Amino acid sequence: MLPRGFAIRHCILLIVSLILLTTFSNGLKADPPPEPITDWEYRWGDSPLDANGTPEWLEGESTDWQSTTSPSNPPGRGGHQHLWLRTTLPEGDWNDPVLYITSINLIGQAYLGDELIYQYGEFDDQGRGDFAGWPWHMIDLPQDAAGQTLTFRLYSYYTSIGLWGEVQVMERIDVLKHVIHESAQDLGVSALVLVLAILATIFALMGPERRGFLAIALFAYASGLMLLAEAPARQLIADGPLAWDTLRAGSYYTLPIALGMLLSHWLEGTAKRWIQRLWVLHVAYLVIAIGLVQLGIISLSITFPVFDVLLAISLPIMLLLALFRFHQLNLEQRLLVLSFTFFAPLLLADMVVAHGFVAWRTVPLSYGSLAFALAIAAIFLWHYRRTQQQLAMSNETLELQVAARTAELDQLVRELEGLSYKDSLTGLHNRRHFNTVFDHECRRAQQHGSQLSLLMLDLDHFKDINDYFGHDAGDAVLVKLASVLTQHFMELGVVCRIGGEEFVALLPDASAKTAESSANTLLTSVAQCACVHHGIPLRRITLSCGIATYADHTHDPHKLLRLADEALYHAKRSGRNRCVVWSESFEEHGFTLGRQQTQ
Repeated sequence: MLPRGFAIRHCILLIVSLILLTTFSNGLKADPPPEPITDWEYRWGDSPLDANGTPEWLEGESTDWQSTTSPSNPPGRGGHQHLWLRTTLPEGDWNDPVLYITSINLIGQAYLGDELIYQYGEFDDQGRGDFAGWPWHMIDLPQDAAGQTLTFRLYSYYTSIGLWGEVQVMERIDVLKHVIHESAQDLGVSALVLVLAILATIFALMGPERRGFLAIALFAYASGLMLLAEAPARQLIADGPLAWDTLRAGSYYTLPIALGMLLSHWLEGTAKRWIQRLWVLHVAYLVIAIGLVQLGIISLSITFPVFDVLLAISLPIMLLLALFRFHQLNLEQRLLVLSFTFFAPLLLADMVVAHGFVAWRTVPLSYGSLAFALAIAAIFLWHYRRTQQQLAMSNETLELQVAARTAELDQLVRELEGLSYKDSLTGLHNRRHFNTVFDHECRRAQQHGSQLSLLMLDLDHFKDINDYFGHDAGDAVLVKLASVLTQHFMELGVVCRIGGEEFVALLPDASAKTAESSANTLLTSVAQCACVHHGIPLRRITLSCGIATYADHTHDPHKLLRLADEALYHAKRSGRNRCVVWSESFEEHGFTLGRQQTQ
């Protein structure tokens, strides 16, 4: 379970960070840049080289050059992969002039006059080369470059060819400010979306809606990384245009997969099956395309047009299927579908611009990601609130269950304690209970100097009853005797069964004379008690009793048990059915622990 306040704290932190990033970007905003260069000439093909290895098209005039207002995709390509462009650099008061270009399709060389001043990518002998990524370019210019001819040699097997985006002369510092300003919003939204992706991952690992949150996390990771890889400031973070574009491709190709996983999780029936087929198709394309690129079999650049065609077909289908089932979705699902519906046209517009179907312009993909981020932030807060409510209810239920279980355990403990300290047949306390009580009463008698009497009681000829009438009859006699003992000693002390037919009575504050009187009364009552078992009268039962008293007979109360046992043995030897109080004369005759000692 998420810690209390976790989601709320992070949402507030993200909002504050976004505000700071926006403020920072506004502070770094460059002065309004000069107008882009629009006076261009172009010609298709590649220039031959003169004897010095210099392209001949850099020298002299030719009627083959044609005018165009844009250096991107001039008319009449017709399958050409080589393009030359030239323009005259504008006048300006520059301190540290550079030529800023948003992108080059795909590789190129820049000449100022007949001098090579910049090259991007590697050209082979046929003037061809491999894709090296789509970074922005900052070409150093001399301060006297104004009015000189700037020429570009370009090669592209992509759908677009030429200089893409902005092409203008600027101060170097203004370029850096421009790059940071243009990237701030994308970086801020990217950070927000990636943090929300982490939160969605946590919900996926810990919450009940794991598949749904996993798809949301995947879409958030993909959109956040795509924004990061497209932000111009990526080159200030780390150099490596091809690596950034590989990251961009992987995240871009993952978007419909995450969307399809989420919608197929929500929808049912035919819509679910169609969307599953579409996102599985995108998974296959992602694995095959990136795999072939990593193996060096194909160029990363040519995977974009194929994917864009696939996305232009599958994305509207997915959203239309979701909108047709819109009434079946719950509130949070509708919110995400609406955010996807807002994001999709931006993706399609960016695709149209990238392939030159319309003039270059900035497409704010970060707005679509931000709409998605706000949607999932609202869902997180709603889930957090519901989770806290469920947690409170669970805690209350758990407390009631714990209280009930504790009461049950207390009752069970009491029952077990009763079973462990009671004799199962007679219901009297057993030897274990006697030992505890005996130790307590001994300490009490010693501390207070009070008397303590112990009576050992034994049924006479009990074995004969078991042998003649059976053990059931013997058990009945023991139960009857236990009842008599309980009634007799109820207000005098504690009675326990410590053996088969042996019983003990512990009488606190009772003298030997009191104990003897009580024992004689008990023996008379037992002798007069008639025992019947299953309608059959049993023979008369009698008791023998031995008594020992602290401090009359010993200065150590713990010896009372042995002394009473010796007295009981003397009662048995003297004819049974009698009570005998311990005397020192027993030791003179060698009566110890129920056995006669050898003198």
